[in-house]
Amino acid sequence: MKKYAFLFLVSVAFLTSCSVENDDPVVRTEFMPIVNVAVPDHFVQGQTHEILMSYVKPNSCYVFNNIIFDIEGHERTVSILNTVYENENCTPQDELTTVSFDLTVSGDDVYLFKFYQGKDEYGVDQYHLVEVPVVNGRNIDLTNNIN
Repeated sequence: MKKYAFLFLVSVAFLTSCSVENDDPVVRTEFMPIVNVAVPDHFVQGQTHEILMSYVKPNSCYVFNNIIFDIEGHERTVSILNTVYENENCTPQDELTTVSFDLTVSGDDVYLFKFYQGKDEYGVDQYHLVEVPVVNGRNIDLTNNIN
């Protein structure tokens, strides 16, 4: 009887064992260099402003994942994160892709943006710096002079 129990357990283990082959896609993330930004000349205190950023997707295996922020006071380091599916059939694209985020302005300090632009030949991160002043909404002339 012990012999049959042992054979049964071995059979069950053999039938339920894991396959050596793995058909799961290989996925990684990659920060994309930002090639273009559209930022207002100034922010109005208390209002929400849209910030546009563009990057190049090299092929169809790059999919937008998220915008990553490192925030210190009124300084924002901004990066675009893509998910890359490595073992898929990818078609070359070099497609300019635009993403955006909204910023609600608080305080009256100048905002400093550091947009990630990739690494230099020594592996050092490079950033495009943009300073945007904040103005009080009551000081803006909203009249339209039509002649």
